Amino acid sequence: MLSVRALTFDVFGTVVDWRSSIIREGELLAAAKGLKIDWPAFADAWRAGYRPAMDRVARGELAWQTIDQLHRSILDGLLQRFNITGLDERDIEKFNRVWHRLMPWSDAVPGLNRLRSRYVLATLSNGNIGLLVNMAKNAGLPWDCVLSGELIHKYKPDPEVYRMAARLLGFELAEVMMVAAHPPDLDAAQRTGLKTAYVPRPLEHGAERRADPGGGRFDVVATDFLDLAAKLGA
Repeated sequence: MLSVRALTFDVFGTVVDWRSSIIREGELLAAAKGLKIDWPAFADAWRAGYRPAMDRVARGELAWQTIDQLHRSILDGLLQRFNITGLDERDIEKFNRVWHRLMPWSDAVPGLNRLRSRYVLATLSNGNIGLLVNMAKNAGLPWDCVLSGELIHKYKPDPEVYRMAARLLGFELAEVMMVAAHPPDLDAAQRTGLKTAYVPRPLEHGAERRADPGGGRFDVVATDFLDLAAKLGA
């Protein structure tokens, strides 16, 4: 690990708690509009549409779109599926931007600040840059740099996204460590030549689902960002 100089982070689920954030804002919307919706199911369905939508773009079935645009197209379908009515365009667009306002896990900000004392910290997300910047401002996330697949119009796990991060940060692949709560993201980073740190988030999908144990195949496994900082000497 002595060669590692920069840490790149998956964001949705790894740094921020998307599910609880969407449920909370959904409940506020329901109270304002008199709606009765199963918001946990809604949040899960919104997130479940994310990967298939990106895959359609990657296959060339859809033109390049930002994650904001993909989230909106998924949301439009969910409004019909969950029979949500009475919202005007302003309401819908504000709710779509809930992804800009996701709240961090409790260890995220203090852990990132510790890690930043020793390493360069950057996002490496499929989220578009405007979304990631707004999220950082809202949640107090202390990034040195905001990197996104948007910069090259590709989504993770395309290897070019991981190579882009190392290139733009000015480091060799082996000097960059990918940090994520999702083993497939780390597997792709590892195949590309990055070091990897697995930080499972057991509550990402609610208390009913268990996190993937990771199989012991990553360079570091930590319980949270504070534990990661301790293991990386920060």
